[in-house]
Amino acid sequence: MSGADLGPRGQEPGPGLVKRARDGDVRALGRLISLVENGAPELRAVLRELAPLTGQARVLGLTGAPGVGKSTVTAALVAAYRERGLRVAVLAVDPTSPFTGGALLGDRVRMQQHATDQGVFIRSMASRGHLGGLAGAVPQALHVLDAAGFGLILVETVGVGQAEVEIAALAGSTLVIVAPGLGDAIQAAKAGILEIGDVFVVNKSDKLGAQETVRDLRGMIAMAQRGPEDWKPPIVRTVALDGEGIAELAAKLDAHQAWLDSSGEGERRRLARARGEITTLALAELRQRMGALPGDSAVDELARRVAAGELDPYSAADELIAAAG
Repeated sequence: MSGADLGPRGQEPGPGLVKRARDGDVRALGRLISLVENGAPELRAVLRELAPLTGQARVLGLTGAPGVGKSTVTAALVAAYRERGLRVAVLAVDPTSPFTGGALLGDRVRMQQHATDQGVFIRSMASRGHLGGLAGAVPQALHVLDAAGFGLILVETVGVGQAEVEIAALAGSTLVIVAPGLGDAIQAAKAGILEIGDVFVVNKSDKLGAQETVRDLRGMIAMAQRGPEDWKPPIVRTVALDGEGIAELAAKLDAHQAWLDSSGEGERRRLARARGEITTLALAELRQRMGALPGDSAVDELARRVAAGELDPYSAADELIAAAG
């Protein structure tokens, strides 16, 4: 980040950076996201400035096993919402490169048809080993994009296993994408993804086995315990590469948003997201303070006393927290 935007390390960013991002300056927005990814000391000041500007964006999460066409569905949804005049941002969370620490799949590889659209911002973020496929910095990145004036933010996850369900903690609506012939429906049930899906998408539905996949999903969704006022997740068949089914998918997402607003579930989820973010940041700060303790001798001594029955684990944890504070 240039000296015009940031002073010496630790000082607050120049006040024009957030304004330029809101005015559509892609470089300014990219610099703000980089602050988030790097956990820069200036981040606290940035988030303080952004806080009053947030709370307007709609967040969609897209998850599913590799190979089901998540990026293609994402690109098709971007096109659909751009036709409505919405500014759209995409956070594509990718596996971390073991060599550079960056995302293995870069921005330019994805969604080329939107590359020159000034109303679309696409950013790949490395998961950096974070379980569940979501980069630890994603919640803060969502705040930046929200404050920058994007009406819709799509978060596309790696699709790496059971912990993938954490996407539901960040998104207002979660899309679970499967494809025929990959055993995704059964795998989704095992991973618990069925519990967090608000809309299910059978992509590549022109392929053999699509109807069977839809039937399997319907059977498993029907087994879930839901009350009469609860949302009933629909199943949408798409061929995203051709744009087939995308209008119906957008309509189902709109219906879910309307249900969130009318039922009060949307507010409940917003509070849960804020609570989770606060807790995560507090725990991260506590871990950092504990890491600053001189060596591991304090932990080792507490561990010895617990193992010897001289101290219970709760009391040991209290002592460690007191030392870190």
